[in-house]
Order: sequence, then structure tokens, then C-alpha cells
Amino acid sequence: MEAGRAQLFEPASLGPVRLRNRIIKAATFEGMSWGGTVSDALVDFHRTFAAGGVGLTTLAYCAVAPDGRGAPHEIVLGPRARTGLARLAEAVHAEGAAISAQIGHAGPVGQRRVTGARPLAASSGFSPLGTRYHAMAPTDIARVTGDFAAAARVVADAGFDAVELHMGHHYLLNSFLSPKFNRRPDGWGGSTANRARFPRAVAQAVRDAVGGQIAVTAKFEMADGVPGGLVPGESIALARLLQDDGTVDALQLTVGGSLMNPMFLFRGDVPRREFAATLPPLLRPAFRVAGRRLLREYPFEEAYLRPMARQFRDALDLPLILLGGITRLDTMTEAIGEGFAFVALGRALLREPDLPGKLRREESRESLCIHCNKCMPSIYRGTHCVLVAPPDRPGLRLGRPGRER
Repeated sequence: MEAGRAQLFEPASLGPVRLRNRIIKAATFEGMSWGGTVSDALVDFHRTFAAGGVGLTTLAYCAVAPDGRGAPHEIVLGPRARTGLARLAEAVHAEGAAISAQIGHAGPVGQRRVTGARPLAASSGFSPLGTRYHAMAPTDIARVTGDFAAAARVVADAGFDAVELHMGHHYLLNSFLSPKFNRRPDGWGGSTANRARFPRAVAQAVRDAVGGQIAVTAKFEMADGVPGGLVPGESIALARLLQDDGTVDALQLTVGGSLMNPMFLFRGDVPRREFAATLPPLLRPAFRVAGRRLLREYPFEEAYLRPMARQFRDALDLPLILLGGITRLDTMTEAIGEGFAFVALGRALLREPDLPGKLRREESRESLCIHCNKCMPSIYRGTHCVLVAPPDRPGLRLGRPGRER
């Protein structure tokens, strides 16, 4: 364990980038990019984690194009976003940490009322959100591939250290990888290699766009958690293709999705009442009924994704980032000691942004997070742990998204 602890807090390489330690702040949508811009609150949010000691913090989901948004107020990575992103990167760097941007296209998770465009996916179908998504034409695939490359270039030009390709959670790239969503009869469907064709092309285009300037990682689905979806054996085969291409520097391993069975990723208490409170009053009774089916219950266990992730560790040479309910110092050191390159924390850092520093100084050995998951519905009013008073961040008005000073 001591060797693992030493490695945890020593500098480590992520592709061309040197991080001060192996602790990553995972992407958790901040709810602070009102109007699709980098707000003062968003800058302060990530500055807090940087000051708290993480090696790298991740700006959560940014859309590669306007039709790739999954919700209102998401940043679209066009030229107009560069100035705000540069300000965010500068603030994080001033605290000694690195910063990554998670980029993606919502695909079947998207909604026409948000984007004004029809949602796209590998194949056509209906989502539990009550919207229809449509199969992409080859021209759509070519366009979105270019959108990913252009978005990555914006991130690199803004001074970010890494870009994270969203290949999980039932978003667009995952809809091609997963047999649940991909029923295409053409060259982008059917076999494992065909289903990986579009995501591999995206990864190659992004790598070509940024060269060796910044690291390229992917949030990668080990299992969809739905019948007919991805399972580890096939996901490992897909991961090998990315490894052989040499287009990504690491994979952050995840499960579940935004479209179906989201609690497969977020184990612990299910905040149905809190989610219902975010809806218009007329929709709340229906949600109380449907919510039990949509938000299933999975008991929390420390590092609950590690048993599945070990299958990937044993099968791949690519650096892997372990995610999923990591709260204790001994879990982190064991993960590094057994071959995971980095550990990624989300809820634990919302509870204690300064946790890495406390662990390094041996002032603590475990997060105070109780896995109540009430931070999840807080994304609609500025993501925070409900057990502590939200910080007085400039521009943050709880309950009034879109309002800034």
C-alpha cells in the first residue's frame, strides 16, 4: 500500500501532459454555463478543485455542434467559446492543476426542443424521454466527425491540457458502439468492427487535429446496463481497436447511461423526490410512478466498478482511469498499485473539494460523502453537495439558472 500511496501523489504522465498526481476530478455537469458561456461560477467551481489538490479537473459535457446539445445552457465548442475557455484554463493552471474538456454529441439523448434539430443516433427509435431519434446518414457521420475535430482544436487553442471524448452513457458515439442502439445494415453496423468505425474515425480526427499538443482520452462504456446492450467481453474488443489505432492516451471506464438505467452508474440512494421537485408541478405525479422504473436501486459499494474494470486492465496495455464510488485512500492506493493509471472522483470531491490535499497530508483517509446522490438533481441550479452550504461563487443564483451578476 505504501508503494501505491507514493505513486498516487507523485507526478504522472497522461500522454504528452505531466500531472502533479494521479487523482482526476471526473466530469460532473456543473449547471453553470448559462447561455452556453463560461461563467464566473464555472471558473470558480474548477478553481476550487484545482486548489484542493487534484492533478486534473474535467470541464463536463461540451457539445461539438449546436445539434449535439443534450440540455439547455451547454457550451458549444465553436470559436466564440475560446475566450471563456482560456480564462477557465488559466485559473486552473494558476492553482497548479491541469484541465480537460469532455466533448461529445448527445445523439439519442438530445431533444428537438433544445436544439431545434432532430436528434441523431446510429439507428432510429424512441427514447424514454418521449422523443424520436433518427438514423444518421453518411453525410451526417462525415459532418459530425469534422465537428469533433474542430471542437478539439478549440479546446487545445484555449490552453487546455486534454480532451475527453464521450463514448459512453448512450450518447451518440455509444449509440454506434452498442448493439442495443445500433441496428444498421450498412458498413457502420453489424460486426464489432463496423460498429466501432465511426467512433474510431472520430478519435483519429481528434488526434490529427490536436497532434501531440494535448492528451486525448475517452469516457468508455464497459456495460450499458440494459438488455441487449454492451457487455464487458465485447467492450474489451472495442477497446482493443482503439488501443491498436493509437488515437487515445487513456480510457476512463464507465457504465450505464442518461437515456436508460442511469443509476447503474450512480450507486447509492435514489433521490426521486428531489428529481420530481425539478419538474413542472403537473408532471410530478407521473414521475413518482415512472421514476421507480427509470431510477432503479443499486446499493453503494466502495469502488463498485473495480471488479468489472479489472477485466479491462488484464486485457489491455492502454492506461486506464478507474471511476465509480472511490472514497477511501486505501482504495486509491490499491488501484494504483494493481495497475490502474489514475483514479477519477466525482461525488467525493463535490463533498470535499480539498480531499486530495487532506489525503496527501494524512489529515484524512476517507471522504465524507454519504452517497445520498442528492447532488444529482442540483445540476439544474448549480451543482453542489447539499450537505454543505454552496460557496458564494460569482454568478451563482440557486434556483434561478441563467441569472448572473
